[in-house]
Amino acid sequence: MPALASLLLSRPAGWLAAAVFALLDALDVLLCLVYAVLDGLLEDCPVACYCHRTHTHGADEGVSDTLYVRRSAARDALLGLLRRVGVGRRRRQKDASPEKARSPRWSDCGCGTCLAWRSTGGGDRLHFVVNEPPPAPKDAAAGTRSREGDAIFVHGFTSSSAFWAQTVFPELAAANRRLLAVDLLGFGDSPKPANCAYTMRDHVEAIERSLVDPLALASFHLVGHSMGCVVAVALAAKHPARVKSVTLVAPPYFLPCEEKASQVALRRLAEKKLWPPLLFGSAVMSWYEHVGRTVCLVVCKNHRVWEWLIRTVTRTSGVDFVVRDLTRHTHHSAWNTMHNVICGGAGAQDRNLEALAAAGVPVRVVHGDGDQVVPVECSSRHLKSKLPRAEIRIVGGRDHRTVVFGREKEFTKELRDFWSACEKPTMDASGCDAA
Repeated sequence: MPALASLLLSRPAGWLAAAVFALLDALDVLLCLVYAVLDGLLEDCPVACYCHRTHTHGADEGVSDTLYVRRSAARDALLGLLRRVGVGRRRRQKDASPEKARSPRWSDCGCGTCLAWRSTGGGDRLHFVVNEPPPAPKDAAAGTRSREGDAIFVHGFTSSSAFWAQTVFPELAAANRRLLAVDLLGFGDSPKPANCAYTMRDHVEAIERSLVDPLALASFHLVGHSMGCVVAVALAAKHPARVKSVTLVAPPYFLPCEEKASQVALRRLAEKKLWPPLLFGSAVMSWYEHVGRTVCLVVCKNHRVWEWLIRTVTRTSGVDFVVRDLTRHTHHSAWNTMHNVICGGAGAQDRNLEALAAAGVPVRVVHGDGDQVVPVECSSRHLKSKLPRAEIRIVGGRDHRTVVFGREKEFTKELRDFWSACEKPTMDASGCDAA
């Protein structure tokens, strides 16, 4: 505490940040009470928040401790005061369990677009975009081309398959391979069930039952961005014999220290800072369950209003997919995925990366040196320590998104070259041609 006080006294900006986040702590506790009342009135089977619960799940269940333990002196003091005076202790309904929760909740959007997954007959299958290879040449003298390996693209947090389909796929249109961009569980046009914990296992199994098994993918390349890297690595570690290569773009990975990996990931990826705005937004949506739910109530549930306003102001017929993707989730899916995949998944990263290294799966990492969301040291130092033979490409002057956006031609060329090298018969474990 003396060190913290000294830091705040020496840095006025620290005082401002401390004051803002203390106010958010108080607001989150107040909203906890508000949503307790509203959920009790509006939900058939209300699901309790994580404020008054303890972490009793085992590590194998994939539930992150950060859902229950988010270290904040002001928040803990306020919640402790409420417990002492008996406020906030909810009487749980006999059958009020996540397994029987309705979807959507009252605070989620119930429009036809957001609920399309419930009426398409696809059940729990994920939505994905397919870019089929061009037809083989008709000229018999030219011979027939055997199709090259398939590739699965996994998007990051608050994105969707459009992140790849509308940027990289056009540049790969002539490639003789099938490209598959998936909407992760809870995002885009994929199912968003309220009775799901959105653990790493949930996401990996959803990809298996939606793409890998139905399409009989005996071998494939994997490409992930940000959070999608965590899912891609977990999928590859489960199927190392099937995966030809893994490309990780801005992967979040931190070396273990005296704290749990999940807590390190939460502190580093959602650091409580007021600037830059992207980091502030990440902190608000990661540390404050009820403030985040309120943001989703205003933005996501009313996305049709916001889209209409954008079209009206810009006088265009559509909304940019980057903006649209920000609303294509529920708070439940986003909140649980953030903690159970990005934070909780950090604890399994070492094991998964070791599995890839042992199986000799070629790995290539691409990271922008101006990334303010995921520090470049995650790739240049941390990930390199676990995969010393991986190819690391640090791109100058690029951030978390522009490491792909604006350099699609360069990115896809490097991707094609890497895939071609990985498909050569004489290839060592680093992904390079042994010859």
